[in-house]
Amino acid sequence: MQSLTYGQLIRGNRNFRNLLTGQFISELGNWFNFIAGLGLVRLVSDASPTAAGLFFLARLLPFALASPIAGTFVDRFSRRQVMIATDIARALIALSFLLVTSPDKLWIAYLATVLLHTLGAFFDGAKNAAAPNLSGKEGLLAATALLFSTRFLLMAIGSALGGWASAAFGYEAAFIINAASFLASAYTVWLIPEEATRDAETGARMNSMRFRRKQTPPSEQPNFVAVEPRESFLTELREGFNYARNTHFALTILVMNVIWATGGGAINIIFERLGGVHYADAEGWNPDIAVALLWTATGLGLTAGMLIAHRTSIYIDRKNINHGFIGWTLILHGVLFAAAAYMPTLWMFAVMVFFSRMIVGVEYAVQETMFQRSLPDYIRGRMSTIERGAELTVFGFVSYASSGLMFYMTPQTLTIISGILSGLAGVVWFVRERKPK
Repeated sequence: MQSLTYGQLIRGNRNFRNLLTGQFISELGNWFNFIAGLGLVRLVSDASPTAAGLFFLARLLPFALASPIAGTFVDRFSRRQVMIATDIARALIALSFLLVTSPDKLWIAYLATVLLHTLGAFFDGAKNAAAPNLSGKEGLLAATALLFSTRFLLMAIGSALGGWASAAFGYEAAFIINAASFLASAYTVWLIPEEATRDAETGARMNSMRFRRKQTPPSEQPNFVAVEPRESFLTELREGFNYARNTHFALTILVMNVIWATGGGAINIIFERLGGVHYADAEGWNPDIAVALLWTATGLGLTAGMLIAHRTSIYIDRKNINHGFIGWTLILHGVLFAAAAYMPTLWMFAVMVFFSRMIVGVEYAVQETMFQRSLPDYIRGRMSTIERGAELTVFGFVSYASSGLMFYMTPQTLTIISGILSGLAGVVWFVRERKPK
């Protein structure tokens, strides 16, 4: 199948362009919130690693736990309306960080973070389920790369700007920018027509009836006829889990990403301890700017990887090396991240992080495109959120556990362990997916 280029997709598809614009704006605000929120927790808690661990857990675990429910929800109801409603609600919640002015009010930051990321699970579930319909099959690779590369680019830009704004103007400015970004995102989603976010079969299922496909000639559009009342919410939730368990390729992707998270989950604490404490003390960095630099390197690396994914995919398809490419790139990115532990300066550590994330960025674009193409539209929301939820559940618990490990080991040792564990995802790929003949 011939894939559209990035330029062709953006120029020729207004609906996808609106979705991409909304994500760009809201992700910029999200990273302002992350750097400012982390800095606020560090300031109020006197740089407690446990407090930082709780903050990361509040970001990741609610998203993970809400994801399966969110996936079922967006497969049943309007994906467009879900995105608009969650954006407006998150704009109001983002402003509650302004109330955190003393240690006894730190719980407000944790609660607001939980609510933001619970709603974020519904927004992401709706966005990920709608994106293949907005882009079409020919534009899916370019759409996947653009959606993730802009997210990671904003990780870089938003982290850098968020660190600078927090240091220059205080944390309050970052929280206000975050709230405004959600409102701007809601407007861009509102511009997308409802019918563009789903295919005909999914639209029929949303009308409270179970539909089946009528037999029609290949030249005609498929039609659907009602045959029975629609199944319950819990039944469709179980259907998603059953699909994940019984479909070999879907289960492979799920297991791979969970294994990756056993190592990748430590990255939050690694960056916080190395950037905000170790290099800040050793080299005189401002803690917020040092942490932001590492997230900037991560975002730039992932963005670079995503942007070369289109040409890379064409090359590996022509050479028929998709199987080895996914496995070896996962292993290589883990080795590079582990080697970063031996870097003596923050800049050298950031360079190693950049190349590690660039490699995994290319791999993820290819892997995610294969995964999305394998899924029927009616279950895409559930599968995207189940996979993401499982990954982030492990990611969140590992983040919190890593904060406890800082009392027993150095962040450099944790970096080595993180790289080795995340690289094992490539081994899982080789074990579960045999090379096509």
